[in-house]
Order: sequence, then structure tokens, then C-alpha cells
Amino acid sequence: MPILPLAEQDHHVPGLLWVAPFAALLLCIAILPLLKPTEHWWHHNRNKLTMAVILGLLTLVYYQFRGYGFGHGEHAADAGFESVLSVLDHAVLKEFIPFISLLFSLYVISGGIGVKGDIPAHPLTNVIFLATGGVLASFIGTTGASMLLIRPLLATNAERRNVVHTVVFFIFIVSNIGGTLLPIGDPPLFLGFLKGVPFLWTLGLWKEWATALAILLFVYYVWDRAAYRRETVRDIVRDETQVRSLTVTGKLNFLWLAGVVVATATLDTSKPFPGTDWTPFPYLREIVQLAFVGLSLVMTSGLIRRENNFNYTAILEVACLFIGIFVCMQVPIEILNAKGGELGINTPTRFFWATGVLSSFLDNAPTYVVFFETANAMTTTAGPGIIQLVGGHFVREDHLIAISLGAVFMGANTYIGNGPNFMVKSIAEHAGIKMPSFFGFMVFSVVVLVPTFVLINLIFLV
Repeated sequence: MPILPLAEQDHHVPGLLWVAPFAALLLCIAILPLLKPTEHWWHHNRNKLTMAVILGLLTLVYYQFRGYGFGHGEHAADAGFESVLSVLDHAVLKEFIPFISLLFSLYVISGGIGVKGDIPAHPLTNVIFLATGGVLASFIGTTGASMLLIRPLLATNAERRNVVHTVVFFIFIVSNIGGTLLPIGDPPLFLGFLKGVPFLWTLGLWKEWATALAILLFVYYVWDRAAYRRETVRDIVRDETQVRSLTVTGKLNFLWLAGVVVATATLDTSKPFPGTDWTPFPYLREIVQLAFVGLSLVMTSGLIRRENNFNYTAILEVACLFIGIFVCMQVPIEILNAKGGELGINTPTRFFWATGVLSSFLDNAPTYVVFFETANAMTTTAGPGIIQLVGGHFVREDHLIAISLGAVFMGANTYIGNGPNFMVKSIAEHAGIKMPSFFGFMVFSVVVLVPTFVLINLIFLV
């Protein structure tokens, strides 16, 4: 393919064929765990990494030989190997490393906090568990809050037989919707932060977050009261008499979690440290985050993590997949930057449902990026209702609200919408709870979540 003149490069759009590696990787995540022939094979992280690397290399081959450069303006790279290096710099150094460093820090530090006990599993008790997780998820991440609370919730309900709905609502609230208020709460929002959304902007979503939680907690309370009445007298007696007070160990880790939050918010290399003229050097944020991980590992008893059945499998799974996702998604992002305004997705309602539906069946983090770039491409100047992103770009605030809510909220619709969903399902099944199938879980979503999201849309996005 001939090399285009520089004046034409900025206007060249990749062909849709080269979105295939990105689409293939997302389809692997969505489908391979569900098929009997590939279920066991996909379980191993080395196979996930193999697929991610192969598809990532296909994308890099495209950038090597496509004949024109990567990027725009003064930051544009020349065609060939310089474009490959520019893609790797953008996808790996600027996005993947900050992303995985934050998730790793929250995952490991929260794994050093132990919550044990078995209190009577009254409906109000379970509501308090879910509400607590719905708040904590924004501050220690949906993964951290899920791993922290699912085991004590299961222990509390161990004497009851009707527990499936409690785990399902836990996934809805703690593993997804609870992470709305800060970028560290859910991976899509952190990717938005990396792309220039101010750190505290997501706090402005508190009304939508509180409304969704209030609806779901009310529905859960009514549901669990009915389920509690179906329990046998024997199980109720066991639940009331086999009691152990809740205890929390590893409390020092809350300090390290707070340190990670502060470091993430303030050590941004694109702007000065608050109140000073000093700008943090590259990767200082990640170094500080990992330093808090080191403090957690050194100063927390290993017994706590053993009792939590803590291991690195889940976070390694995220790392193996997302190294490929970040490379492969550069092509669709280029297309959306050039053609995003032509898709017909131009209202908050359309952004909400388009982002949400894809987040339900793919992965909500790359889905967020795709529609974020679409909204970004549609907004070129400042004005009322426009957010100026760090780095000089602009996005309509109502579009950004819709995209953020769609990605975070509707990641709860299926087991594959957000990473913690499958982790919670697996822990519950190991505890002897027969969880719904993929489509059985979707029945809960259609009955409970879809009407909730329709209300959120009508109240806040119309």
C-alpha cells in the first residue's frame, strides 16, 4: 500500500476488517467460557494470554504495513515501525500500565482485610450487607468490595436454603452499580479518568447511583422477606442460634487503600500536584500504588489472606486479557474518532442503551472507551454543558453521564458484563449454592434491572 502524503494521513480511516482482532477477543471473553469444548481450555490464564497476544500482534502487523502513520497533528508517527511503537506507547505505557496497577493495588490490599462471622440472616441484615457493599465499591473498587463481603454474606446465610437471589442482588449492587462514584470504583470509569475526565467528576453521579441502589435494595428487601417466610422452622432456629459476631481483621489495610485513592487522584502527570507548581514524573502514581501494596503484604498476617482464599488468579486473568484489548482497540478508536458523529448515536438515551447493551454481553471497560471516543469526536468546542477533558478535548456532559451509567450499571446484566460477576458466582458455587445458568441469570436481569434502568433513563436522561 503506498504511503500517503502527510496532509492526507489525518483523514484516512482504517477499514472495518481491521476491527476483527478487537471483536474476536471480546467474543472469546463472551463465548468461550460458556461452550463445553472450550470451557476448560479457557479456564487457564496462559490460554487467555495466548489469544490476547496473537490478536494483539495481528493489530500491530496492520500498523506496520498499512502505509500511513498513527496519531494526529504534531504527535503523529510515521508509517511502519514508528507507528507500531507509537501504538504500543499509547496502548501499553499510557493506558494498560496505569489501569492494571490500580486494579492490582485495590485487589491485593483488599485481600488483606478479613471479615468473619455468622449473624442471623434476617432480610434487614442482608440489606445492610448489600448497602454497605454498594457504598464501599466506589472507594475500594467493585472487585475489592465483592471479595471483601461475599464470604461473610454467604456465612451469614449458610443456614438458609433460599439464598440464590441474595447472591444475584449482590452482583447487581456490589459488583457493579456500587462502583459509580469514583474512577477507582469500576474499570470503565478509570479508563475515562486516563482519557482526561476529572477525578471527582463521577461524584456528580450520586443521584443516579442513590436512586438505583434505593430501588434495588427495596426490591431485594421485599423479595427476601418472602423468601425468609419459606424457610423451614429448623433452618430458622439454626440461623438464630448458630451465631458468631462479625469481626474485621487487617484493618490497617484501610489506610493503604486510602493511600492508593489519594495517589490516584493527585499524582497525575498531566497536571500539577494540587496547590503546587510541581508536576509528578511519569509512573510516580503507579510506584506509590505498588508501594502501598508492598506495605500491605509485609504488615498483614498471611493467615488473613489464607482464610480469604486469596490468590492472584483473578487479577492475572484481567492482565492477560486487557494487554490484548488495549492494543486491539486502537483501530476502532481511530475509526470512531473519524466517523463517530455519523453513527446516529447522538442523544443521552441512545448513548445509555447502546453502551449498556454492549456492556452486558462484552466487557464494560472497552465498551465505555468505544462510546467515549464517539462522544469525544462529536464535541470540538467549549460551551454550556461541555466538559473540557485534561489534554484539551471536549465532551458533552449529558453524553458522558449516559455512557458512564450505561457501562457501570448494565455490566450487571450478565455474568460476563464485569469481571467480579463471575468471581462472585464461582465463590458462591464453591459454597454449595446452585447459581443460575447464563440465561437464568439474565431472567433476573430482565425482571429486576431493565425496569430499574428504564426509570433511571426517564428520570435523569430525558
